[in-house]
Amino acid sequence: MRDSYGNFMETFRLTGLGVAAVTPFTPDKEIDFEALGRVLDHIMEGHADYIVVLGTTGETPTLSPAEKQAVREFAVTRTAGRIPLVLGMGGNCTRSLTEEIRSTDLSGFSAILSVTPFYNKPSQEGLYLHYREVAMASPLPVVLYNVPGRTGINIKASTTLRLAKEFPGIIGIKEASGDFKQIEEIINHKPERFQVISGDDALTYPLISLGAEGVISVVGNAFPEEFGRMVRLCLAGRFNEALPIHYSFSRLYDELFVDGNPAGVKSLLNALGLIENQLRLPLVPTRLETGEEIRRLVTDLRNISAR
Repeated sequence: MRDSYGNFMETFRLTGLGVAAVTPFTPDKEIDFEALGRVLDHIMEGHADYIVVLGTTGETPTLSPAEKQAVREFAVTRTAGRIPLVLGMGGNCTRSLTEEIRSTDLSGFSAILSVTPFYNKPSQEGLYLHYREVAMASPLPVVLYNVPGRTGINIKASTTLRLAKEFPGIIGIKEASGDFKQIEEIINHKPERFQVISGDDALTYPLISLGAEGVISVVGNAFPEEFGRMVRLCLAGRFNEALPIHYSFSRLYDELFVDGNPAGVKSLLNALGLIENQLRLPLVPTRLETGEEIRRLVTDLRNISAR
């Protein structure tokens, strides 16, 4: 909640393992709430630190407003305050997004994760003004999400730092640019309260070594306990102990994204018996050979976990 000056009285921190939850579907492409419950329970039982609902991995662009509301309400009810929830809310029309933020019941959520505007490719000044409006509209802390491979636009370090310094309600950034120089610049010059979070499972180990405070993970849907252990070892400075775990996931990192996200993680969760392997067009399941390789890797990872 904000004080009379517009500052947040309690700052939510995104430390450790956050998981970008999938939205399971039935064979007739309706939301499978029973499977969603299994996934949320699995993530919580694996001791993740928070869950992101309705992010990119949740196939949010394919959901209707009514479906998004149903997923929000289900997640709040199912988790019942046992784990913090972050809500994905982004768009490429600033006015529409801020109206949506103001009109949405955000009860049960601790922060908003807001992806950069996509397709229309605003300038850095446009990005600054967009996020200024989002920060002013949101009753919750805002986390920027920079993923130029999907959106076609990169938030430069200078813009991120400008936002971080001028708006206390913007508390961090999920960085998935893969640009180590850019991320290191943000880490070295940000306000202390501002957090940098890895947006790429494969880069989590090195980014924490640079000063990132955790990850919003895809693989955490399936292996929250194992991946979370690596994250916490890194945060504790025990990188030698974390490195074998990082390497054990290396092949899976590649397979999860070779046919796109969330196709890979849905194939993985299907192999674990948690969901049907169903996506909504224009997304489709992984190729047969990718799915078979993911199933082989699941067996390998289970053997490693059992040691």
